[in-house]
Amino acid sequence: MIETQLVMRGITDERVLDAMKKAPRELFTPEGIRDSAFDDRALPIGEGQTISQPYMVAIMTELMGLIGNEKVLEIGTGSGYQAAILSILANKVITVERIPGLADIAGKRMKDLGYNNVSVVVGDGTLGYKKEAPYNAIIVTAGAPSAPRSLLDQLDPDGGRLIIPVGNRFEQILKKITRHKNEFSEENSVGCMFVPLVGKEGWEE
Repeated sequence: MIETQLVMRGITDERVLDAMKKAPRELFTPEGIRDSAFDDRALPIGEGQTISQPYMVAIMTELMGLIGNEKVLEIGTGSGYQAAILSILANKVITVERIPGLADIAGKRMKDLGYNNVSVVVGDGTLGYKKEAPYNAIIVTAGAPSAPRSLLDQLDPDGGRLIIPVGNRFEQILKKITRHKNEFSEENSVGCMFVPLVGKEGWEE
């Protein structure tokens, strides 16, 4: 997976590659499809949600530019795999999941595996998690019609980064939005396809 799906596609951040080696992806995949855990595709985890393709996890994480001392917010806990990667790379991770059943399973899984700097919160991820703001980086693992204002407001004014897929319900462009006080710069990355970001500042369910 590391060599053929990540390195060959241009992932160069050694910290990201090392984290992807360390996090046991198969343990975040439903038992019945663990033989497919390292396939080059997203996989279903129940409740209409997925565990993202390994390459997409890697490129989104690389775009965050983490060095180890950051406080990170993840929107869309899902299986907990992305949060586990972030746990290795950042100082503190808060992850928000709107589906209580998925949040419970992911929280227990991460606790059992020793990812102790991750907190799982049940709620509307489009509104972020204001209690812990500001964040050095925010990652959204679902496709949004636009970048939610609440998430932009919760970025650190001094270079906070938002990594988010933006587009329609079926295809998006991965964007990196960086905050500079009250201004925002935007860079486009790769095309992608995520489940819809549902919530007050996203898509209706």
